[in-house]
Amino acid sequence: MGMLIAGVLLWSIVHLMKSVTPGVRGSIRGAIGDGSHQGLVALLILTSVGLMVFGWRSVPAEFVYDAPLWGRHLNMLLMLVALYLIAVAQGKSRVKQWIRHPMLTGVLIWAAGHLVANGDNKSLVLFGGLGLWALISIFTVSRNEGPWVKPEEVATVGREVLSVVVVLVLYTILFGAHRFLSGVALVGPNAP
Repeated sequence: MGMLIAGVLLWSIVHLMKSVTPGVRGSIRGAIGDGSHQGLVALLILTSVGLMVFGWRSVPAEFVYDAPLWGRHLNMLLMLVALYLIAVAQGKSRVKQWIRHPMLTGVLIWAAGHLVANGDNKSLVLFGGLGLWALISIFTVSRNEGPWVKPEEVATVGREVLSVVVVLVLYTILFGAHRFLSGVALVGPNAP
């Protein structure tokens, strides 16, 4: 469990430095240079992902609460919404007229969906931890950016449709690869 906790904490600390301790982050960047700083951040993020993946796979699941029977199906629906929000966060999208932080909101939905579907200890650490990180980030980034200024430009209808198609393809790939990524099959004889 230590590896999983370390991965979630490392991910959270590295990502929160920009919005919680910008002075410390700036000092590090000034001391080692911009390129080295970006390389260090990338290395720490990859390390955190590795710790989370290997930590997840090494911890036996011990159930903390009973997830509702419908939680698994709700989670599958929420993953479509979460993937869409994460996918459109970097480019132009009409969703940015309603949601200030689509990527963080997508991560929060991803985490909440998995907590509804799973009631085990490692799910609480991984999804609860990353959900908490996303929630804190929404508030700290908003505080640093000041009042919300909605983007003037929005995506064309064609671009929005393309985003939906890309998300559906990505969802299908992730659905099939879920058992290889997490060790949990979503359908078939080994599905929960």
